[in-house]
Amino acid sequence: MVIKNGRVLDPFNHRDEVTDIRIEGGIITEIGSNLEDDSYINASGMLVAPGLIDMHVHFRDPGFTYKEDIETGSKAAAAGGFTTVVTMANTNPVADNEIVIEYQNAIANRSAIVNILPAGAVTKGLKGETLAEMGKMREAGIVAVTDDGVNIDNPAVFKNALKYASFFGLPILIHAEDKRLTGSGQIGVGKRAKELGLAGIPPEAEEIIIARDIILAKPLATRLEQGKNKMNSNAHIHIQHLSSKGSVELIRRAKEDGVKISAEVCPHHFTLTEADIKGYDTNYKMAPPLRTEADRQALLAGLKDGTIEVIATDHAPHSIDDKNKEFADAPNGIIGLETSLVLSLELVHQNILTELELIEKMSLNPARILGLRKGTLSIGSAADITIIDPNKEWTFTKKDIVSKSENTPFIGRKLKGKVMKTIVSGDVVYEYK
Repeated sequence: MVIKNGRVLDPFNHRDEVTDIRIEGGIITEIGSNLEDDSYINASGMLVAPGLIDMHVHFRDPGFTYKEDIETGSKAAAAGGFTTVVTMANTNPVADNEIVIEYQNAIANRSAIVNILPAGAVTKGLKGETLAEMGKMREAGIVAVTDDGVNIDNPAVFKNALKYASFFGLPILIHAEDKRLTGSGQIGVGKRAKELGLAGIPPEAEEIIIARDIILAKPLATRLEQGKNKMNSNAHIHIQHLSSKGSVELIRRAKEDGVKISAEVCPHHFTLTEADIKGYDTNYKMAPPLRTEADRQALLAGLKDGTIEVIATDHAPHSIDDKNKEFADAPNGIIGLETSLVLSLELVHQNILTELELIEKMSLNPARILGLRKGTLSIGSAADITIIDPNKEWTFTKKDIVSKSENTPFIGRKLKGKVMKTIVSGDVVYEYK
């Protein structure tokens, strides 16, 4: 098969040109002009990018498959242009051992239409007390460790986790939230919380944990520079779902100090603010919460200057019954796979990022952080490809949701840009019709 006349975006090779791509046996075998084949895709006027990678999704299997499962989650991913996703460990039972990881891999091999890569838990049962068997889970196929959903409160446990994970070359994905500061908060502390009479969550709940983890990670980087501790050569902390200006500043400063740190932001946090919250609609309840316009602008600045390397969804499906509760009782989280790319394309339309920079944050950078041989359209690489119409205007409705759940605040939003085809190892797994 040949993909013809598309604008090929490959940040790994600094390629941005209209050309053709030949695929044979699931592999990219040739890139150039005027390639011919009986089977071809006309991508004229389209962006042709490496398959998108989301390093932060919740597919709820095992334990909560009424919300989402690996099959339906993979279909939602494909509809959003994602060819690879990393699933979080807060399942039931928790993915804190090789048996659960092997189960997830078996389900994915049987029913998923995109690449499913599991993350394992940092601590057993996500309790923050005893480290999980990272080595055995690494052998079973995990690409990262995380207690996402809860913070590792004990700094001694986190410090040991950082050393242990680095030994196996696993980044630690950090949910930064001090529950003692979150308290009974429901949305971001600020004007909207006062208007709705809801307890607010201060940004310090996020920032204090990021600061602590930077402090604990910095000695590892320092010792590495001095050549005294080669075991920590892969020590890497990755901060999930940034929401505040202070968090961006902490990460920017840590990078200047040589800490091996990366960070992600979700489209809802750089698209919406607390002012967008409609009454007591629980589709606006998430952790961390929506914050102020100043915070949103700081997130955009962090994306623009490279402080934030990754755009991830934190795709968190919940059933209608889960969300149809009093605001205080409803769970946090929204779905995001179907809307992530198109919401992120708004950054291109607003001249905040170029198309090449956007693809770098949604494909190449996640691959690099996770140590994957993906995120590129190089000859010889797997033909994981996303084809995008950047100019198609449409309105997001419930009919566009592929996930089992519908918990999103973006229903009715007018969008510009659409995934037209998602290709995994040379096979078209999603096509817009």
